[in-house]
Amino acid sequence: MKYTLVEPIIALIDFASQPPADRPADGTLACADADRGDAQSPAATPHGLRLDAAMSLLLQAGWTAPDGALQGTSSWLQAVVDGLCELSSRDALTGLNNRRQFESAIAREVDRVARIGEPALLLLADIDHFKKVNDTHGHAAGDVVIRSVAECLQDCVRPMDLVARVGGEEFAIILPNCPPAFGQAVSERIRQKVAAKTAAIVGGHPLHVTVSIGGAFAPPWVRSSAALWSERADQQLYRAKSEGRNRTCLDMPPLTVVSAEEKGLLFAGLTQSDLTEPSGSGDPMPKTTE
Repeated sequence: MKYTLVEPIIALIDFASQPPADRPADGTLACADADRGDAQSPAATPHGLRLDAAMSLLLQAGWTAPDGALQGTSSWLQAVVDGLCELSSRDALTGLNNRRQFESAIAREVDRVARIGEPALLLLADIDHFKKVNDTHGHAAGDVVIRSVAECLQDCVRPMDLVARVGGEEFAIILPNCPPAFGQAVSERIRQKVAAKTAAIVGGHPLHVTVSIGGAFAPPWVRSSAALWSERADQQLYRAKSEGRNRTCLDMPPLTVVSAEEKGLLFAGLTQSDLTEPSGSGDPMPKTTE
């Protein structure tokens, strides 16, 4: 069989996917062959990849192969890979983005704000008294409540915004290009929609819950970090909880103070002479006399 540059990679994946008992004793990577016995498996491919577990996860999530893509072809395998990537970025209960996707998105956004200067808002929402819901009505009811809140959050944002479930009853929303004048209106719209929605728990009993929301704007033109931005929003969420819950608290840009850590990131790589020497060429402009 003629090898291509792709074949060693495929063989390595195939070797790693085998149970230890089925791997070659000498640890060599044999090129996969369509004539192998395991090719009879429904999820086997001409490359010999074992995709039974992957296909089970995808089918359970409602994945379907694209029209015209024959099983085992490159287009079919690409669709499987794309489906697995999508599945790995989603929260299983709500269908929202999961923490992994959120952390990737917030890192990109904080970098974009530093380079472009557009305002961006991070909101953290937490379901009030959620433990009481679980203790009183059971965990099945808690799942219904979480899904209900997730739907409200998704309904209140733009397609460009990212909504994620980052904890048990905690959600995060990244709103790029959100002017400070709109921040309070957006967060209040979310809070009010959740408070007005009825979650029908097991047995058809209506249940109302509320959320507390904390938010912070990323400092424009400042080389901050995702951790510092999240910490500011989390402080506001704690404030909303401590002031009685079912409310929104935002750290607005005029009140934002650049921290020592952010100053260090902003001036990283500059020497002391860079900070003291005038910019541009030539002599500095002389002082005027009175």
